[in-house]
Amino acid sequence: MGATAEQYLRQLDTGRRPDLPETTAGTLRLDVRDDGSTNHWYLTIADQQVRVTRSADDAELVVRADRAVFDRMARGGLHPGAGLLRNELTVQGNMQLLMLLRRIFPGPDGARHPRELGRAALAGRAGHAGPETTARDERS
Repeated sequence: MGATAEQYLRQLDTGRRPDLPETTAGTLRLDVRDDGSTNHWYLTIADQQVRVTRSADDAELVVRADRAVFDRMARGGLHPGAGLLRNELTVQGNMQLLMLLRRIFPGPDGARHPRELGRAALAGRAGHAGPETTARDERS
């Protein structure tokens, strides 16, 4: 996946996102530094939707980083929390909204949600009835 942050953000405004909590709402501004200038991306999150505009308006959370950092996030190569801990990005405002970025930007290639893994494991167990299970079921 070779998307840049700009490409990713331009295509992001596309309907409902069930991976976002229904009750979460807020505004984020991404300040993308590149060659001495700063591009501002304003994200409004409400009703499991993300609306993206270009604006330097005040937001509940402002995230600042170099373009290369945001590009890595857009490719799934950097978790926002890890970027913060490594001092690759800085934040100002409501830190709870920072964790929404991990749901808005893609995860690493091949990553799966823990619930999906649990469901797959349960489905695998239900689909495989070994001899012990069959013998026990016959006694009931």
